[in-house]
Amino acid sequence: MATRAVLQTFEKYQKERVAFVTAVAEMAKNPQNIEALQQAGAMALLRPLLLDNVPSIQQSAALALGRLANYSDDLAEAVVQNEILPQLVYSLSEQNRFYKQAAAFCLRAVAKHSPELAQAVIDSGSLDSLVTCLEEFDPGVKEAAAWTLGYIAGHNAELAQQVVDAGAVPLLVLCVQEPELSLKRIAASSLSDLAKHTPELAQAVVDAGAVAYLAPLVINQDAKLKRQVCCALSQIAKHSVDLAEVVVGAEIFPKILTCLKFPDEFVKKHAATVVREIAKHTPELAQLVVGNGGVGALVDYVGESSGNNRLPGIMALGYIAAFSETLALSVIAEKALPPLVSALAEETEDHLKSATAWTLGQIGRHTPDHAKSVSDTGVLASLVNLEADSTSSEDLRTKCRRALKSIIGKLTHLPALDALVHRNLPEAVMKMVLEQVGKVLANDPTGRAAFVHSGGLAAVQQMAEAPGSKLKEAVEIINSVYPEEIVKYYSPSYSQQLLEKLETLTSMGHTPQLVSRGKASEDKWHVARGRQ
Repeated sequence: MATRAVLQTFEKYQKERVAFVTAVAEMAKNPQNIEALQQAGAMALLRPLLLDNVPSIQQSAALALGRLANYSDDLAEAVVQNEILPQLVYSLSEQNRFYKQAAAFCLRAVAKHSPELAQAVIDSGSLDSLVTCLEEFDPGVKEAAAWTLGYIAGHNAELAQQVVDAGAVPLLVLCVQEPELSLKRIAASSLSDLAKHTPELAQAVVDAGAVAYLAPLVINQDAKLKRQVCCALSQIAKHSVDLAEVVVGAEIFPKILTCLKFPDEFVKKHAATVVREIAKHTPELAQLVVGNGGVGALVDYVGESSGNNRLPGIMALGYIAAFSETLALSVIAEKALPPLVSALAEETEDHLKSATAWTLGQIGRHTPDHAKSVSDTGVLASLVNLEADSTSSEDLRTKCRRALKSIIGKLTHLPALDALVHRNLPEAVMKMVLEQVGKVLANDPTGRAAFVHSGGLAAVQQMAEAPGSKLKEAVEIINSVYPEEIVKYYSPSYSQQLLEKLETLTSMGHTPQLVSRGKASEDKWHVARGRQ
């Protein structure tokens, strides 16, 4: 009877433990309950339950602790300080797959907050156990371990190197080859987190054969997988020419360009990023993108997207155009300028405007024809306004100034320059304009008259006589191509000089001379009539 009573008491206590830990795990799902659970001392009550002899209680306790740690870095720090990590690491070597998943989740929840907490997870001896979990038969265990390793590696190069040294990369590549979609996604994401930091880490991913298995997945129809695959390929390609060539060698073109038409916005963004990271390295790689129809696809993408999604497409066009006038001409020929001009006008974020201004400068800096194509869009006025706007960021103003210098420095189309002369430009920009006007007028006799008729010469003279003007040298260059009389005529002080001269002549009593000149003219008229 006594034994039965003890067993009944034990069963009752076990049911209470199960009910308690299950309730805490459920409550921890709701962020509104986290603070109350912490104040009630839930973490201290959950810790001993990790050692419970009932697997379901262990699993629920680990799950609840993971949800608490996931809420904030303070709670994650509390998990570390309560020495819970060693017990979680020990749990990863247990046979219960559900417990392993819960333990890995809790480690991930701690590691995600900061490099210091991720280092604490490593210091608890978790890496070897997590890598061993990648060899498990159960896909859920592999996924949980791969996810945790990705969070650890994502913080910085030092942590990523420790993950590589633990032997995780080859096993993550094997996970990419598994049939389960969710496991493929997490493995690709973790490889991306490893490769993003340094060329050496990216090379370690490449050496494990990751690119050969990632590249074919570009055409997979699962949006989440396509995102992670494109992201991983871009993180590998960005570091060097050799790594970019490895990605290109996996025959991702033109398949990657089809992703720019995929319905998912993030897939399109990551695909554009892959193209950008490949095109930026050498003229040959940029030409490869152009040869596969990449410019047209990028132009459509920039025109159809908005916000930060536009950024990689805008920059890819800039990188391609920067290399040579031929590549820049291909960008112009694919009608890239209208969507770029629209982006400059529509976007509200300064970093997007900066990237667009930079790209426009790369397109227009090669030859007068390139500069005229950019000028014909009317975008120079927008660049001037942004450069002069006090609310623009310093980077945006710098990018606009440099773009204007690049474009104006090649612009020989006088009407476009003339239009800028009549605008109220910052002195530094106006100086560039006037210097270019002087160069153009020196070699364009017919343009000199047009510049006078448009009022350009008169406007230039007013600038030279403005108080404190630093434009006199540039104005003098323009004046040197005109006769002195014309320059004087359009000078703002010319009328005043004539009045002063008239007053001087009057005060000296020269009026009779003017009458006699009139009489002489009349005599000449009578002589001419007599000859007739």
